[in-house]
Amino acid sequence: MSVTANRAKKLPTRRNTELFLLVLALGVTALAEFLVSTTAGSSRNDQSWLPNILVLGAFGVGVNISLRIWAKYADPYILPVLVALNGIGLAMIHRLDLAGPPELATAATSQLLYSGVGMASAVIILWVIRDHRVLRKFTYVWLAVSVVLLLLPMVPGLGFATYGARIWIRIGSFSVQPGEFAKVTLAIFFASYLASKRDLILLAGHKIGPLQLPRYRDLAPMLIAWCIAMGIMVLQTDLGSALMFFGLFMVMIYVATGRISWILIGGGLVALGGLFAYIFMRHVRARFQIWYDAFNPDIYYRDPGGSYQVVQGLFGMAHGGLGGTGLGAGSPERIPVAKSDMIYAALGEEIGLVGLFAVVMFFLLFASRGIRAGLGARDGFGKLLATGLSFAVAFQFFIVTGGVLRIIPLTGLTTPFMSAGGSSLLANWVLAAVLLLISHNARRPATGGLLTSEDDSLLASKLSAPETPSALDAREDDRPRPESNHTSQANRPNQSNARPGAHPAARPSGRRAAHRAGHQGHRDDSRPSDARPNAGGATSA
Repeated sequence: MSVTANRAKKLPTRRNTELFLLVLALGVTALAEFLVSTTAGSSRNDQSWLPNILVLGAFGVGVNISLRIWAKYADPYILPVLVALNGIGLAMIHRLDLAGPPELATAATSQLLYSGVGMASAVIILWVIRDHRVLRKFTYVWLAVSVVLLLLPMVPGLGFATYGARIWIRIGSFSVQPGEFAKVTLAIFFASYLASKRDLILLAGHKIGPLQLPRYRDLAPMLIAWCIAMGIMVLQTDLGSALMFFGLFMVMIYVATGRISWILIGGGLVALGGLFAYIFMRHVRARFQIWYDAFNPDIYYRDPGGSYQVVQGLFGMAHGGLGGTGLGAGSPERIPVAKSDMIYAALGEEIGLVGLFAVVMFFLLFASRGIRAGLGARDGFGKLLATGLSFAVAFQFFIVTGGVLRIIPLTGLTTPFMSAGGSSLLANWVLAAVLLLISHNARRPATGGLLTSEDDSLLASKLSAPETPSALDAREDDRPRPESNHTSQANRPNQSNARPGAHPAARPSGRRAAHRAGHQGHRDDSRPSDARPNAGGATSA
């Protein structure tokens, strides 16, 4: 049995660990749902917590079984973390439903339905794709799909505006937010494009001090991404999506090149776009006013576009304090749009600062496991895609919580996996399925043999490291490559004849040098004439 086969036999899949953590996540959700039903729902004799847990648990175990079949080496922590976040958000939405009229208490049921559809979509992705490198074959198809998704809300009769942002489309009785799916397709396009054009982008341009700037022609992708973000902000009046898409591209191009100059150029473009939006766009200027002067009575009572929503969220979190009021014991229903935009503030009132820290740790754990999967990926496309998808979720969470806490202006994005909304939940579960596939391909044992995919052949033809190292050049199981005989003998100092205090380049003289030359000639003559060193340093006849 080969060494690779032995490694494949010994490497644990860790699916049982995932199942154990999944049970713990469902236990946390069950406790939250039970507390909500017995406190806020006591007057209605609410018993819906048990069906909610059973349905969520059934779909979670279904994803675990699917991973055992099609992606058994996938990361064992991603699924339990996401189920915990999904369950906590579901419990909070259920609690807000119980605070309102019974005839309008349908958000939790819809959220449970969307959760099931999202997990089922993740299973379909695992079954159909199997290998994430298949996605790289359709680089410009993903770009076209992204453009169509972003333009759909602008189609008359199809798109409509909500709270001033035109980011929704209506299909029958359903409303869909195409931008959530564009987040995934744009990440795939960016990863595929940058993995293919990375060597061209790395070509040196002008140098200003220690900064190596790219060539002017290589700035085109950055300018295109900036124009897309500005178009979203101007046409759809959606500041959050514009910030998220451009930030996603900035991070992915930095990971691909390792050059800080791209971050500086991107930061300059963000500042330029923000200044333009503040001067010429009234809704962006209103968001900035809410941010830096929320307690001004004129801004607080302004309708529409006042700071009432942000201030009520701050009051609610202050009421919760360190430990919170307890699920069902607060008044989060006073916060406008608490089920979607402000669910983080609603949670802060009832689970307190400690509970909010736990939510933050869940997102940090998800992002770290996703980036770890990217570091272990064997192909540049997988590295970029895993990093981009993980950053997209983490950055979206930062934008939402930063707006709620008045760290940055409020944007209107929803908290991933927690806020009410089928589009966001479905898109994020699709994102999670792709990330699980990448982690599976990164952790599974290499079977050896010839490289068959175009991507691996490209990597094999570029064994030399680029001039500027980046995250694409790192692998979790990197080992030093064996040097050839010529290289090792040329670069290795002659330790056997080195004398104390002698220069490393000094050569022995006299009879010792003649004796060594004769011995070397005898060793070279003993090698067969048709033997030649290969790339690994071994000889082949």
